Amino acid sequence: MTKIITTVAFLVCSLLSAQSQYEQGMAKSLGLWREGKAQEASDLMERIASAEKSNWLPNYYVALINTTEAFNPANKAKVAALLDKAQTAQDNATVLSPNNPELLVMQAMIYTAMIVQDPMVNGMKYSPKVMELYTKAKFLAPENPRVVFCKAEFEMGGAQWTGADVKKLCDEIGYSVSLFEKYQPESPFHPKWGLDRAQEALKNCQ
Repeated sequence: MTKIITTVAFLVCSLLSAQSQYEQGMAKSLGLWREGKAQEASDLMERIASAEKSNWLPNYYVALINTTEAFNPANKAKVAALLDKAQTAQDNATVLSPNNPELLVMQAMIYTAMIVQDPMVNGMKYSPKVMELYTKAKFLAPENPRVVFCKAEFEMGGAQWTGADVKKLCDEIGYSVSLFEKYQPESPFHPKWGLDRAQEALKNCQ
């Protein structure tokens, strides 16, 4: 998950001199995240979200930052608080942009973090919801690389219990890599993370 930080922040670190306060704030927040200052990055994103009331992206990044931190074993004691903050931001973003494939992936990631936190309790509860979200996202955006990769990655994680065809999942991961390589985000701040993770997963397949 830490590779998301580097990928996202690198794309915007050159925008610190951008014209608008929004662009400056977004670039600064993502720069803080890249430096390992997740709390400061999240706090600044929350302030941006308060000012940009019709823009789903700041809340998306609050959710992404806190969910990524929740996957870090060093934050085990803070997982519940991190995911609560992530879910609140996710809900706010979804109100602004319903049926957004990127937000469907984000919700699936939050649920996945809950599963990782307590597999015995949350596995049965959230796994079907995660698959439902990825299925919907793939219907809406079949060529979104994060949708294709994250769905395959999640299924790969559960393949030993579900009996999923690993070769087919590896093919999906390979397909996601090709999608990442040609993907063009709508703006410098729209999601573009995931290529490094997909390439690493594909290498593990081979």
